[in-house]
Amino acid sequence: MLPLMQPVPVAEVPRGTVLRIVGAAGAGFPSPAQDWEDDAISLIELLRLDRAASFVFRISGSSMIDAGIYDNDVVVVDRDTRPADGHIVIAIVDGGFVCRQLCRRRGAAFLEARNAQQAYEATPAEGVEIWGVVRTGVRDYRR
Repeated sequence: MLPLMQPVPVAEVPRGTVLRIVGAAGAGFPSPAQDWEDDAISLIELLRLDRAASFVFRISGSSMIDAGIYDNDVVVVDRDTRPADGHIVIAIVDGGFVCRQLCRRRGAAFLEARNAQQAYEATPAEGVEIWGVVRTGVRDYRR
C-alpha cells in the first residue's frame, strides 16, 4: 500500500507490466467494435507513469470530495506541468503536503478545498510551494 500523502516515484515499476482485459463492461449501449479490442493494456502507458516527472500520492482526508477525490484515492501528479487556474495541485503548506484546487480571485491566487460539508479557509498561494499538478486519479470501488 502507498504511504499517505507522500510522493512515490513510479519510474521504478518494472517495464512490461501488463494487465489482461477479461472483457468489456458496458456503461451504455454495447459497441459492435468490442470484439476487435486489444486483450492487454499497460497501466504504465495508460496513466503515463513512465515519465521521470510523474509521481503518485495516496490522498488522506475528505477536503476534495466535491472535486471527485476521496480519502485513500491515488492520484498521479506531474511535477513538470505549469499550474494554472482551476488545476488540482499538490502543495506544501506548513511543511506538509496538501491536495487543493488553485483558484484566482481578484488577481490573487489561492488554494481552496472542495468539500461543501466542511468549512475550510482558502490558503493564499503566495509563498506556498506548488509541488505538482494532479493529472489523474485511481479509486478502489470496494470501499
